[in-house]
Amino acid sequence: MGYILQVMPDSPQPHRINQAAELLSRGQVAAVPTDTGFSLVCRLDDKEALDKIRKIRQLGEKKHFTLLCESLSQMSHLARVNNTGYRMAKSVTPGPYTFILEATREVPRRLAHPSKKTIGLRVPSNKVLHSLLEKIGEPLIGTTVIMPGEEEALSSAWEIQDRIGDQLAFVLDDGSSAIGDTTVVDLSGDAPEIVREGLGSVKALGL
Repeated sequence: MGYILQVMPDSPQPHRINQAAELLSRGQVAAVPTDTGFSLVCRLDDKEALDKIRKIRQLGEKKHFTLLCESLSQMSHLARVNNTGYRMAKSVTPGPYTFILEATREVPRRLAHPSKKTIGLRVPSNKVLHSLLEKIGEPLIGTTVIMPGEEEALSSAWEIQDRIGDQLAFVLDDGSSAIGDTTVVDLSGDAPEIVREGLGSVKALGL
């Protein structure tokens, strides 16, 4: 049974961030807070852990995941973006935005769109998640904690622990309750395209 690992939202305790990073490095799956709610996460190159996430959410092989990045610089190693797209992403990150970009060879083929060769990436503003990503030193694969057949995401650490705690190593809890969708922007084409409007302001993108 996974346990709730409580951390301070503005100054997360280093030893608890280290504990979380160590468990993920061993191939575990966890739930962590983002600026739009909780996400199930695992390491980028851990296929078994990713398969476990698919099983928890009952997702098929065609489901595409988002890569959670610590910085825009880290994001740029995983995807190709032109100057216009980079300036746009820089103006709103960290924040509740997901950018669809052409994946580089650093991204495992199983994570990229099979025909478009694109990947969704984001730099969340949540300080706890930022500390975890910084400690791990690499992106995490993430997907919103929504149970099969349900439309609403699980919004609290205790609810997640009660529903699926036996399938997780831990739930990282900073007391946050923000929930919503990211604003999704496709930067893989000739011009930026808003795929979905969420918590991130479209006006801030300058479109």
